Order: sequence, then C-alpha cells, then structure tokens
Amino acid sequence: LWYLYENNPTPELKKYAGLFTERLEKVQHVTDNHDVGFMLYCSYGNGYRLTQNPAYKDVLVTGAGSLSTRFNPMIKAIRSWDFTNNGKWQYPVIIDNMMNLELLFAATRLSGDSTFYKVAVSHVDHTMKEQYRPDGSCYHVVDYSMKDGSVRNRHTAQGYAHESAWSRGQAWGIYGLTLCYRETGDRKYLDQALKAVRFMFNHKNTPEDLVFYWDMDAPNIPNDYRDASAAACIASALYEISTVDVPEPQTYKAYADRIMESLASPTYRAELGTNGNFLLMHCVGSIPHNGEIDVPLNYADYYFLEALKRKRDIEQKGSNGC
Repeated sequence: LWYLYENNPTPELKKYAGLFTERLEKVQHVTDNHDVGFMLYCSYGNGYRLTQNPAYKDVLVTGAGSLSTRFNPMIKAIRSWDFTNNGKWQYPVIIDNMMNLELLFAATRLSGDSTFYKVAVSHVDHTMKEQYRPDGSCYHVVDYSMKDGSVRNRHTAQGYAHESAWSRGQAWGIYGLTLCYRETGDRKYLDQALKAVRFMFNHKNTPEDLVFYWDMDAPNIPNDYRDASAAACIASALYEISTVDVPEPQTYKAYADRIMESLASPTYRAELGTNGNFLLMHCVGSIPHNGEIDVPLNYADYYFLEALKRKRDIEQKGSNGC
C-alpha cells in the first residue's frame, strides 16, 4: 500500500496504508520472532520514509531493540526460530534473516545508537562465512551449537534437499547482501551478491522466462512449480545493483526487466478480481510442509511493486539525462 501510495499519492491510499501499518504496532515488542524486521521495515519503514511521522520512527527503533535481543555474541548471529525441529537444532539461523537487517541499519540512522549497526554487520559477516557455498549458492538453515558456537548442521527446511538451492532462499540472500552493501559501503557484500546472481542466472535449470523453479534442483524440472516471489525479490535487488559501481550495470537491469516482463504477463499476473486480489500467481511457500503450493504470496506482490518503483526511478533519472 505504501508503494501504491508513492506511485499515486491519493488520500485513500494513504489512509489504508496507515491503517494496515498501525495494526502492526504491537510487533515492536515481539522478541520471539526474527521476522520483526520484515514486518516493521516494510510497513513502518516505508511509512516513515514517505510521511516522516515521528511515531513511526519510535516504533522502528523499539522494534530494532526487540530484534536485537535475539542476537548471541558468541554465535555472532541473530537466532531465527525458537523451535528445535524435534531436537535436531539448537540455534537455527536461516538465510531469510538477512532481510531483517534493514531494520537494524535504519535504527542506527534514526537513533544514533551504533549497537544495531554492529549486530547487523556481525550477522551478515557470519552468514557469508558459514551459510554460503563456493559456487555462490546458500544453505537455508545453519544450526549452531549453544555450547561453543560451532556449526552443527547445514540444512534446508523449505527447499528440496539439504544440498539443493532453494530459490527464495537465494533471493533473500541476494537482496540482503545488496542492502548490506548499500548501508555499509563494504564491497565484499556486493561481491558475494554478484556471485549469487551469477549462480542463479548461469544455472542449468534457469528457465527461459527467468521465473525460477521453487528449487534450482527440484526433481521434476521442467515440469515443476515456479516461485514468482523469488523472481520478484531478485528483480528488485537487480535494479538496485544496476545503480552501483559494477561492470556492465545495464546487464543487471536487463535481467530484471526480463523478469518483470514475465511477471507482468498473463502467465503470472492475475486478472483483476481473481487470485484472491493478489497481483501475482504461481508462488510456493514450502513444498516439504505441503504449504502454500502454487498460490499467491504477499511478498511476491510486495517486491514486484518495489521492483516497479525502482525500474521507474532508474528510467526517469535516465530520461532526465542524470
């Protein structure tokens, strides 16, 4: 709703964006869920960016404090889940957690407290060290020992197999590394993001329309499910990458444009009034858990709209000769 309002700033859109944002006010006090960053930055973060509402700023800083309680200095990372997978895990950290770091970086800017920044940098550094494979792909879950912080397991929960590449996990990693480069200026994060991008686009199972299969190693390719949410998130990150100091930046924008053309086509974009009123079809939540298979997902629509905004901004800037 905030992205819709930014594109078309009507009083009605602002009203509903505010209404749905403020329903999440209690999330600022949540300490048992790492997705505090997702929930607050996508809502209150965009709301504050567009309105400068001081109440939104306070929620963001408080929420960052709550999220930081899940950080363990010995392990050097923010704990994702509290459940232990029937005793198999002690301290699971999932690649999705990279998306929550944006809230921490924002909180340092808003409050002047560098603690949040330091937690975010520790988390991304440890994720790069322990969660990424040499080929640029990443594991979904890394489980750490509560005793000494060592790695106990590298697993997947929502992908096909422990050594496969779950596509939305790759998307979270690419997007998260890109935002960490933006917030810190540390080139190693961008380099890792580019390596992960190359993995996705050079993979033997990358489909022609660039809307990735739910797992790059899914067993029934080419007749397996696609995940539009992974494609939308990667497209949004690629637009940002195309604006920074990289060789041939137009290549990354071209990849993003191809993804967006596919997502905007009748194959993936629903007709008005169908698909539960979501924009995009054909997403996958978790096939191993038989949950949300070939359905719309909210983050597909969110990152699709964000990517459209970024595409528009890039092209408007270019048409102005800037």
